[in-house]
Amino acid sequence: MKVTVIGFWHAFPEAGEAASGYLIEEGDYKILIDCGSGVISQLQQYSDLGDIDAVIISHYHNDHVGDIGALHYFRLLQPVIIDAPQQPLTIYGHNEDPAGFDNLSFQGTIPTEDYAPDQPLEIGPFTFTFFKTTHPVPCYAMRVQTETAVLFYSADTGFSTELAHAACGADLMIAESTAYKGGDGASFGHMTSEEAGQMAGLAKVPHLLLTHLPHYGTHDDMIGEAQIECPDTKVEKASSGWNKTLS
Repeated sequence: MKVTVIGFWHAFPEAGEAASGYLIEEGDYKILIDCGSGVISQLQQYSDLGDIDAVIISHYHNDHVGDIGALHYFRLLQPVIIDAPQQPLTIYGHNEDPAGFDNLSFQGTIPTEDYAPDQPLEIGPFTFTFFKTTHPVPCYAMRVQTETAVLFYSADTGFSTELAHAACGADLMIAESTAYKGGDGASFGHMTSEEAGQMAGLAKVPHLLLTHLPHYGTHDDMIGEAQIECPDTKVEKASSGWNKTLS
């Protein structure tokens, strides 16, 4: 499983970058996890938009769905731009927010399906398992598994021992780190770098990638703050184009 960071900013993207978006690939199959502001522009550096097989959304805050509209327009115009059959594409989301789920579709351009939080979802070579997070709106972390690798994506959440247990056995944990050590993330349903490290330590994951990063301070400091809590884990910060092949 190859994982590529398309966007990693909290709330809104910095110039020339993107909010939350992660591309996962297994063979020729490609899935985009979350589609925040700026993601569709940045994604084209790593994949043709027409090659995406599925999009799966954790929740409906704009920094995770802001570019769904751009994807709709691409699909609407693709037959005009390219005189060829479109590859099937489905957008998956939860239906605990019916209005948010309905916005995933536009004029029938892309079919949508709701995932059942209590049931695994198989998409191509990937199996997704969902875990509700601690966030002001319904939001789901994801454990993504292939025959050879496991990825755990925290989505937006406050610290959770339940999520740490769900991440056990993962090759890579992508965990949000909205605030620095000592900051107040919990009030807003987010984690600090320290808490992300604590969650990785409990899960005993070999690799932690800090994401959903803030627009202030020095992100390198977050690596050290997290590393103290999980000394046996390799800790990195997300950046545009960061990628790793899990096996």
